[in-house]
Amino acid sequence: MRVRILAVVIGLLLLSSVGSVLLLRTVLFERLDEEVQLDLDKEAAEFRLLSAGNDPQTGDPFDGDLRGVFDVYFRREIPNEGEALLAFVDGELYESRRAQDALAATELEPAVSYWLSLERSESGVIDTPIGLAPYVAIPLQGDGQDGLFVVVNFPQFERGEIDAAIRTQIAVHVGTLIVASLLGLALAGRVLRPLRSVASTARRITDTDLTQRIPISGRDEASQIAAAFNDMLTRLEAVFGTQRRFLDDTSHELRTPLTIVRGHVELLGLDETPEERQETIALITDEIDRMVDIVNDLLVLAQADHPDFLHLEPLDLGALVREVHRKATAMAARDWQEVTREPIVVLGDRRRLTQAILQLADNAVKHTSAGDRIQIGARVGGGDARLWVDDCGSGVSPHDAERIFERFGRSASRDATAGTGLGLAIVRTIAEAHGGTVSLVARSGPGARFEITVPTQLR
Repeated sequence: MRVRILAVVIGLLLLSSVGSVLLLRTVLFERLDEEVQLDLDKEAAEFRLLSAGNDPQTGDPFDGDLRGVFDVYFRREIPNEGEALLAFVDGELYESRRAQDALAATELEPAVSYWLSLERSESGVIDTPIGLAPYVAIPLQGDGQDGLFVVVNFPQFERGEIDAAIRTQIAVHVGTLIVASLLGLALAGRVLRPLRSVASTARRITDTDLTQRIPISGRDEASQIAAAFNDMLTRLEAVFGTQRRFLDDTSHELRTPLTIVRGHVELLGLDETPEERQETIALITDEIDRMVDIVNDLLVLAQADHPDFLHLEPLDLGALVREVHRKATAMAARDWQEVTREPIVVLGDRRRLTQAILQLADNAVKHTSAGDRIQIGARVGGGDARLWVDDCGSGVSPHDAERIFERFGRSASRDATAGTGLGLAIVRTIAEAHGGTVSLVARSGPGARFEITVPTQLR
């Protein structure tokens, strides 16, 4: 890719250089020809004006005095660069002036013979030993004499200067092309370096190592590709981490109930009475139900990273608390109490928040006895909405306040055999998905109060 980019850059620069040099040379030669022709026409016009006028010294007309006309003209006229002025009387050279780079009359014998044969004024181009030369020839009739005035320009020297300037320009273009090629090679390598890093990093990535990242040192398009690739790796690492954690947790937590089920299935044939077999079957069924609960809870935690985990809508938490209260009364014989003071509208997922509160209610049921009070309520405080479940059970020690929200974390002060140890982790996942938190609120007296804080607007 770098070679192709460099080839395109060099090709465009080369095409531009050749075109600009050719155009410059053509324009300079055309302007030189125009200037030469203007000078010739100016000299011819000045000579005609002088020959038709008066002698500036005497004020008298020349009256065909060709020598007098030529003397006055050559006294005050200086040839321009590459120019030669020739005057002939009766076929003989009378006077001449020439620039340093112009030819003498003796070097123009074929041209002189042709000019002397002219009967009227003529302009054109002749071939000389130093190249083509434009001219203007003006035949004259004097007092018994024939004359000829010729102005001729030899632009070859100026053309050589132009060619030298063009060669210098070509050298500058070649140097510029070399420098631009080297810079293009370096810049192409720098621009494509992130792409090479992408390929190198992709080759180093394995199914067990997604920690590789591409170093980014710019803000160009290639760097943006590298940044997008790094973001993709971060997401993949998070997904694979979630899957690996799910598999690890599942294998860890299902190992014990599977061992129990297998052991009792093997002992099932040793039960002698129907009552013993029924007891074993009930134990096996209970372990299977516990495995189903573990798998379902782990699936909820694994789905938390999915974009469709929440389906947000405007939600009245007062109505939600009343709905959850009605469902909770069927869970166990407790003194269920609903505490709501005002309508509270937030942006939330009704199903997930119901699941979280019911999980807290189920947790409260497991740690209370028949007839004990359990309150479910909602309120607004500090710009946030708060959903809470308060019970008068065995409570939670401050030492366990954070650990109980971790996966398979259980309180040492409560019944360690109750539940899967995933319930409060699910509640925390749902709260954090809403941009909120869940916490154990410090309080005096027995029991525990769990509170979910949800922003009134999703952050």
